[in-house]
Amino acid sequence: MSRRPRRNHSPAFKAKVALAAVKGEKTLAELAQLYDVHPNQITTWRTQLLEGAAGVFGADSPEAAEPAIDVKTLHAKIGELTLVNEFLSGALGKAGLLPSAKR
Repeated sequence: MSRRPRRNHSPAFKAKVALAAVKGEKTLAELAQLYDVHPNQITTWRTQLLEGAAGVFGADSPEAAEPAIDVKTLHAKIGELTLVNEFLSGALGKAGLLPSAKR
């Protein structure tokens, strides 16, 4: 028995199947046969639809918020990288390996 190749369903198809499952007019088995997908896959898509439905109406979610930027850490990193660049520039200059454009 040969296996069927993996299929990638479009988001529109997933939404259509999930909405049909939410409506409840047909059983999962009927939907699975109708759309040629496994019932467990329909259940997963329905769950994802219901969990993400609040985002459609602009509900604030902590995941969508911008991460807080620690300015002190960034300034420390800039200073560290500046020191490293100056050190390497001086070492390469003394060794005569610095390109002529930098001299």
